[in-house]
Amino acid sequence: MSKETGQPSSPAAVDGQDSHARDLIAIVTEFVRELHSQRADAIEIAPSSRIERDLGIDSLGRTELTLRIERAFQVRLPANAMSEAETVSDLGRALGRARPAGKRAVIRKSTASALPTVPAASEARTLVEALEWHEKRHGDRLHLTLLEDETTTLDTLSYGELAARARRVAAAIVLRGVAPGDRVALMLPTSADFFVAFFGILYAGAVPVPIYPPTRLSQLEEHVRRQAGILGNAGARLLITVPEGRRLAGLLKAVVEPLKAVDCVVDRESAASERELPGPADPGATALIQYTSGSTGDPKGVVLSHANLLANIRAMGEAMQAGSKDVFVSWLPLYHDMGLIGAWLGCLYYGAPLYAMSPLNFLTRPESWLWAMHNYRATLSASPNFGFEICLNKLSDPLLEGLDLSSVRMIANGAEPVSAATLRRFSERFGRFGLSARALAPVYGLAESSVGLAFPPLGRPPLIDRVNRRALSTHGIAEIASAEDSAPVEIVACGQPLPRHEIRIVDDAGRELGERREGQLQFRGPSATAGYFRDEEKTRALFHDDWLDSGDRAYMAGGDVFITGRVKDIIIRAGRHLYPQEIEAAVAAVPGVRKGGVAVFGQADRTTGTERVVVIAETAETDPDASASMQERVIAATTDIVGSPADEVVLVPPRSVPKTSSGKIRRSAAKVLYESGRIGSENRPLPLQLSSLMMLGIGAQMRRLARRLKEFLFAVWWWAVLGVALSAGAVAVLVLPRLSWRWHAVRWICRAALAIMGVPLAASGVERVPRQGAMLAFNHSSYFDAFVLAAILPGEPAIVAKRELAGHLLAGPLLRRLQIPFVERYDVSESLEDASRLASLARKGRVLVVFPEGTFTRRPGLTGFYLGAFKVAAAAGLAILPGIIRGTRTVLRGEQWFPRHGAISVEIADAVAPSGTSFEAVLQLRDAVRGAILSRCGEPDLGGLAKPEPRA
Repeated sequence: MSKETGQPSSPAAVDGQDSHARDLIAIVTEFVRELHSQRADAIEIAPSSRIERDLGIDSLGRTELTLRIERAFQVRLPANAMSEAETVSDLGRALGRARPAGKRAVIRKSTASALPTVPAASEARTLVEALEWHEKRHGDRLHLTLLEDETTTLDTLSYGELAARARRVAAAIVLRGVAPGDRVALMLPTSADFFVAFFGILYAGAVPVPIYPPTRLSQLEEHVRRQAGILGNAGARLLITVPEGRRLAGLLKAVVEPLKAVDCVVDRESAASERELPGPADPGATALIQYTSGSTGDPKGVVLSHANLLANIRAMGEAMQAGSKDVFVSWLPLYHDMGLIGAWLGCLYYGAPLYAMSPLNFLTRPESWLWAMHNYRATLSASPNFGFEICLNKLSDPLLEGLDLSSVRMIANGAEPVSAATLRRFSERFGRFGLSARALAPVYGLAESSVGLAFPPLGRPPLIDRVNRRALSTHGIAEIASAEDSAPVEIVACGQPLPRHEIRIVDDAGRELGERREGQLQFRGPSATAGYFRDEEKTRALFHDDWLDSGDRAYMAGGDVFITGRVKDIIIRAGRHLYPQEIEAAVAAVPGVRKGGVAVFGQADRTTGTERVVVIAETAETDPDASASMQERVIAATTDIVGSPADEVVLVPPRSVPKTSSGKIRRSAAKVLYESGRIGSENRPLPLQLSSLMMLGIGAQMRRLARRLKEFLFAVWWWAVLGVALSAGAVAVLVLPRLSWRWHAVRWICRAALAIMGVPLAASGVERVPRQGAMLAFNHSSYFDAFVLAAILPGEPAIVAKRELAGHLLAGPLLRRLQIPFVERYDVSESLEDASRLASLARKGRVLVVFPEGTFTRRPGLTGFYLGAFKVAAAAGLAILPGIIRGTRTVLRGEQWFPRHGAISVEIADAVAPSGTSFEAVLQLRDAVRGAILSRCGEPDLGGLAKPEPRA
């Protein structure tokens, strides 16, 4: 039947479809048999055959298969459909949606020259200020273009559009209950939604946590478990994802307790309303938590402030001589720091247009990256080493006919070990297309330094060091190899420290080493993180005084840094240092071994007292004799590289070696799987994966229920104790004849109640409170504040209350017995009588206590101060002691009546005396007191301006 008309399809159409299906299976069969030649006769391919598990075709193999299908059918396949295809049938459906190939349009879109030159946002102190700097001066300037391929534009964003949409999302996020400092996870592909949501989170005062979305359903269990660890560590309250990802996000929500809601950008934008957003963030506030590549069960969240990110962007821009006339073309994923900070945020700061495409589209059609650089006259780009290898190995010369890369000034090669052979081959091949060898820039960086740490001098060709293998591995000396040395180690220079950053190499005792001595790389500079989120142990291990440990081994020579490997990955065998990445590259070259599917690690050998070398290699080979032959070749390759054979070679099916989200081999995770006997075990069927996740969710729900029951019982106990305390206090206040006795009883009852509740209370600076002639001004976080102050303040404090309480049936008489003054809620100087009464109380020895915020909210932060109390203090000549209450918002948050465990502290700072009675003097007094409170309260600034005085 025809889908369009519902009529029977013509025999010719049916025959054509069957012919296409047969041709497609023939292409796939030929490719798979070529890929796995040693078991060609055993391969049976059907429409239901799974591309990865059954046929052993990984992401790089998909690229080659895509090219063959397109050549055979003279079409252009949809990039997303190809990258997400699970089975051969899915490939057929993608082929049905393909468009005719036609002749490649060689075009040049003048971009940089079409836009006027603008300065960088050099005055910005935060990322939001950088965006608004450009928005105010040239809001219609093109900022971002999203590409499907080298010519097809999916979306564009100007600075003004990005800022406006982000503010709408921020308002909706705030409406969701997200408070400043809360973490919001971003699980979005490369799309306009990601950029809008990222800044929406920042506008809301929250912290974005980018995590990568799943590419295929078959990876569901591993993906959910990995993201659950990150979300749990981050304490993310909200997850923003694509509408289609809600099912997956629901599973995450079931196993991650802090996660309260799941949203998509379109819903948040449609739900947006006019709502006050938090004030400007402090430059030291957290702007991003970047989770580093590593073990799934032990995620490390690098905390980066606005100041860190801007310092890194400025330093990299200085090294690259970046400016608004640059054009950056990127395929890098946005959940990785190189694409997020190096590409996008750097372009945003300097006003340079960014052309971004999905990494999945690049993997499917890598020539799109090069042609986009051609079409948009790119000056800057970046890629990990494997991206350069894909272009070398998967692109034929006909695909590159007419390509011109002469506009490119710099392509950074970083984020993984840089191969000298890759640099040579790429320079030689693409030099024919106008790419200068001076444009290839091996760089070094890490998330703990925001992203970049070392860049080569602009315009210098790659510098490759040839060192004696034995001297380096045995003695840690990077001795230059002689011309006769037939097996030197080639190590690429990754540049010199960025401006205002430093690198040093130290030995195991922390002593700095000299030139060409290998050791541990440490660094410091304004881009450096303050530590790992919620991980004090790892943060302590990261710091050595003011130097940070990179986790890498390296040596310095001529001012350049040469990376030799990861500290944790180095294999020490009989006193020699063996470098896993070098062995992995040699093993990957063995026929039948899947490139990018080799992990090498060391295992302690108690018998010899040294480490064994274990090689895990992926292969689709299943024939025992062929596998044995392959193991022999792997052992020979290891011997050729390091002079001794591997102790054990384990051949495993495709997709067995664990990798990070950015494609790096996770050696430590591979070692755990190997030692537990689980390396190479097959993924369970999807229903079993879902059942496992449901059981995981049930377990989490049971633990959550137990915690909530405990919290409920605590709340019941808390309110019972508070009720008894208030009743006892009321009796004491009504019965005792003297004011001092009443306050003594109240103080004793409040302290006892806090102790019985199990609420720790620490007070400092109380001795600063004078007997008379002073005012205390406190931040206001909770209804519990007055109770806490009653427990610690000496004498008979006059805690100023709003006038509405004077008429309260129960509270009014009790407060009057404690001689609590009642004033207008928003302006204690509104009536002369109020001001006079407060001054009189101070002269009689009562210490005035005020909350100049007037009221409180559930959102953490210090709001603006009303001027009334400061007018009274200035007129009466009263010094004001700033008081800081911490913890009451946690114990009893505004708009909630459910108390929680938490410690409380009260600090009273040095007094601030008024300098006069003029309006300027009142403002100075307010600002000085507020500044003292803000610097100590540990909460964000939600508005430093004076609140308007109410008018009649």
